[in-house]
Amino acid sequence: MGDYSKALEFHEKSLEIRKKALASNHPGLAPLYSNISQVYHNMGHYSKALEFSEKSHKILGKALPSNHPDLATSYSSIGHVYHNMGDYSKALEFYDKSLKIREKALPSNHPSLATSYSNIGTVYGDMGDYSKALEFYEKGLEITKKALPSNHPDLATSYSNIGQVYNNMGDYSKALEFYEKSLKIREKALPPNHPHLATSYISIGLVYNNMGDCSKAVEFYEKSLKIREKTLPPNHPDLATSYNNIGGVYKNMGDYSKPLEFYDKSHEILEKALPSNHPSLATSYSNIGQVYNNMGDYSKALEFYEKDLEITKKALPPNHPDLATSYNNIGQVYNNMGDYSKALEFYEKSHKILGKALPSNHPDLATSYSSIGHVYHNMGDYSKALEFYEKSHKIYEKTLPSNHPHLGGSYNSIGGVYNAMGDYSKALEFYEKSHKIFEKALPPNHPHLGGSYNSIGGVYNAMGDYSKALEFYEKEHQIAKIAFPPNHPALGGSYNSIGGVYIDMGDYSKALEFYEKAHQIFEKALPLNHPYMGGSYNSIGGVYNAMGDYSKALEFYEKSHEIAKIAFPPNHPHLAVTHLNFAACYERMGDYTTAVKALKNAYQIQEKAFEEGNPAFASTYSWFGRVYRSMKDYSKALDYFQKCLEIYKKTLPKNHPYFGISYSNIGDVHGLMGDYEKAISFHRKALNIQENVQCDPTGCATTYIHLGETYRQMKDYTTALTYYQKGLEIRENKLPKSHPDLAVVYHNLAKLYLSTR
Repeated sequence: MGDYSKALEFHEKSLEIRKKALASNHPGLAPLYSNISQVYHNMGHYSKALEFSEKSHKILGKALPSNHPDLATSYSSIGHVYHNMGDYSKALEFYDKSLKIREKALPSNHPSLATSYSNIGTVYGDMGDYSKALEFYEKGLEITKKALPSNHPDLATSYSNIGQVYNNMGDYSKALEFYEKSLKIREKALPPNHPHLATSYISIGLVYNNMGDCSKAVEFYEKSLKIREKTLPPNHPDLATSYNNIGGVYKNMGDYSKPLEFYDKSHEILEKALPSNHPSLATSYSNIGQVYNNMGDYSKALEFYEKDLEITKKALPPNHPDLATSYNNIGQVYNNMGDYSKALEFYEKSHKILGKALPSNHPDLATSYSSIGHVYHNMGDYSKALEFYEKSHKIYEKTLPSNHPHLGGSYNSIGGVYNAMGDYSKALEFYEKSHKIFEKALPPNHPHLGGSYNSIGGVYNAMGDYSKALEFYEKEHQIAKIAFPPNHPALGGSYNSIGGVYIDMGDYSKALEFYEKAHQIFEKALPLNHPYMGGSYNSIGGVYNAMGDYSKALEFYEKSHEIAKIAFPPNHPHLAVTHLNFAACYERMGDYTTAVKALKNAYQIQEKAFEEGNPAFASTYSWFGRVYRSMKDYSKALDYFQKCLEIYKKTLPKNHPYFGISYSNIGDVHGLMGDYEKAISFHRKALNIQENVQCDPTGCATTYIHLGETYRQMKDYTTALTYYQKGLEIRENKLPKSHPDLAVVYHNLAKLYLSTR
């Protein structure tokens, strides 16, 4: 019935009577202490459980021979408590003591030996040592197959344990094979509503969830729920687990109201069934916090994650891995909020615990390194990001099979840093490694494959290979249509990516079409103030800005800005971006005073959000330069373009495409100031990068056109014509015939031909 307080009350009454009747070391007291320990264990009161297990063991140690099987059971019970406390070395120590007694006292095929092997296998599984876990589970299975009939429920448990290891290893077909073997036995051996059948259905549902097959996952989770609803009291913790599992699938499907509904049902049961500081209640708060995090409601997410942390700190030892998870979750929210110092603080707390609690090659440590790397990536500290991503990757390489999805994710993270650094060939190399793993490890329509196509498409887009970018973004979109419900945010994201290529191609009607499709999905799927909604308004504003419809652009930029003010803290980098967008729009409108004001707003936020010299400042300095250039304040423009260049020199590889743009801007200002030699020198520096590295060729076209204009000013019309034609050839090949950048070249050519009359 799951009523632990009642069970405890009656066990304690029984103990009080027996203590009066028996000597303090009488063997009859040992099982009573053991029973009380078990209740405390189920309640999550592990220190109390340990206290009573040790009382029981002390009595048995005096009353029984050193190799008595009951002593083995006692050692096993203590090991089990240490296991749940996250003290894996202690758990192994006591499970090994139990095993040694059983090996001496029992026949080689006794079922209790199988139990010992299974217990040890479970600890190795939690330690991330999957080969060791399999070794012990298979030893247990061999004994169970010999000792028990082929349809015995314990055999089903053995198969289930092995299935769990394969699931953790990312070998989902093997996991299903063993879970289905387990299910077949249970279907034959047990009544149709037996709780163990429900457990089997949950295990299979979990694998389908990991495979991205949400409909199958829900199907099996609901089978489990039906059994539990029939066989368990309405407040049993196992019912809460079923509701929790279903909520998790709906969360993966991007349906935020459904997971909250199921998580709330689960939480209501746990509040009634468990003590207020039980670890399962902490997990429940964490799950609800995760939904709010995904919804972009970061204050709510923090509220629930902090409730989780408060319980976990009381319920578990200070170095328990679950405490690390609590700190990690809070770090994730601060990362999303753009408070990177806070994010690092919590991620490092988490990492410190994992470093003490787990073996040095445990996959959870790799995940921890990856989280820290992600913050450094967001901070623009790419060398630090790579350092932590590579630490993570080394652990995964040592501990996981070569085709595990976590390895694919690791390659993707490293590729993302190289992409940000402008090293597109390296980025592609790592993205393709990631993609190969996902192709082998996952079903063909798994969302991770879609994400992989998106990453590769992003590199081709940055390189200006728009047809390739579209090809990969459309592959992503096809997967998203199959893998997700029609209004899932991931579908909106895929439309958004395609829209981004069309805007770079200058096909504004197509860009608008896809951005609006994305926006319609976000409106249906997300809260009104979700950051994705702000990003969507921003994208649409960008199209109107490029089309010269500045009032429309400002209207959408304002909407984006209002959401950012609600969704983020006042110093979040995204707020700075909204001010930069205003500046870009006002600069095009010729309202330079308002543009400068917007840039100052952006700069003030960045000063609070980042350390001096962060790459984010480079973009702001560049925009200051552009606005002052338009205002014909060339000394100020030059000052800001050079500030931008200095940051690039400190933070980016020397051949990053941004250097080409920066040199070209500086060259352009020197040309406008009449210093043509300097102008040509900087334009040639730009071309030295743009002609020799993989980058968007339209940047190279801009430099050719700037050079053409410089030579025209110098009255070297032949050389000017050569460069104008080079620039025109690239733009005609890359851009639609109606693109405004073509109009600029035609205008320059017209001026050139007028000059040569």
